[in-house]
Amino acid sequence: MSIRFRLLTETDVKAVLTMDDLIETMSAALQSYSGGGVTQPVRTVIPMEGDHAFFGLMPAFVRGNTSANSGPSTHSGPSRAPSRDGAAGSASVGADARPGLGAKLVTVVGSNEARGLPSHLASILLLDPETGALQALLDGRFITEARTAAVSAVSSRLLARKTAKSLAIIGSGVQARSHLEALSRVHALRQVTVWSPNKLHRDAFVEEAKTSTVSDTCLTPPNPPNISAVDHAGEAVVGADIIVLVTSSPVPVLEDGWVKPGAHVISVGACRPTQREMDPALVARARLFVDSRGAALVESGDVVLGIQEGRFGPDHIVAELGQLVAGAAGRRSDSEVTIFKSLGLAVEDVTAAQLAYRRAVERGIGQELSL
Repeated sequence: MSIRFRLLTETDVKAVLTMDDLIETMSAALQSYSGGGVTQPVRTVIPMEGDHAFFGLMPAFVRGNTSANSGPSTHSGPSRAPSRDGAAGSASVGADARPGLGAKLVTVVGSNEARGLPSHLASILLLDPETGALQALLDGRFITEARTAAVSAVSSRLLARKTAKSLAIIGSGVQARSHLEALSRVHALRQVTVWSPNKLHRDAFVEEAKTSTVSDTCLTPPNPPNISAVDHAGEAVVGADIIVLVTSSPVPVLEDGWVKPGAHVISVGACRPTQREMDPALVARARLFVDSRGAALVESGDVVLGIQEGRFGPDHIVAELGQLVAGAAGRRSDSEVTIFKSLGLAVEDVTAAQLAYRRAVERGIGQELSL
């Protein structure tokens, strides 16, 4: 007996997913994760040969609207992958949520740029949650890029000051582009300042961003933001309402003294326990939020190293983003600094892939293949 599944290329996925859809879908997925509606371990990461080369496996089971959960979530401490099974709270991912099962296989190869390939490559497998049969195979590179920025936009909508209008981006790669798009959908940005170590890269980013304002309804006149590149990271950050760190740096690129009172910091890089993007003094003084408490305590160097150095304890993490979506307290004043440490969750990938798959089936997009 052959198993039929749908193959969706990056072009197919881009044709059926929009950033606006992803922001709302990620908000619901995060709420479900923090509310116990998802079974998901911390990702398994295997070092590969070469510098900055890793292979990651990220599985998740999303219950959808089909079960009511009770009892506390359980795990065996930060040295083991925590289970999200059984926590009290919402089990739904959106009003029309359905059960979902799948996994993302992701590689990070720092030397890929010299080969003309993206450093981050991924494939997502969707399985039928009733039978376990392969349902779809999707390119995961674009989903990773877009859902990461969408989650950051959720954090900024919940944690940045409502009057936020200026954005600093440290980095100039694909995540910088997707974050500009996503954050433009939740804030009326007036100033965007970019820095990255390579002048050619940051200048090219600015030119591309300015060109995109012609077709992007969130950035078009009469009030498009002023987008510029600067020669020093501190120059980009000082005075910014929102600061996005999308770097591959294993050491801090953001100093505590640069960050003004009331700023919201989004840290997307430094996803290994030996790496940090932020000045530890900044992490210690700020109000810290994460996508996954369990993952942050084993994967994020900005958190793990701070705890090891005695700067703060595990309870320095105020809440998961999904708890804020459900109504937990976030920012308490216009003067405090908030940080969202993003690591990326399998539920985000599986939920985004589900949405892409359903729309592709409806529109007849993709190839039907058999195993």
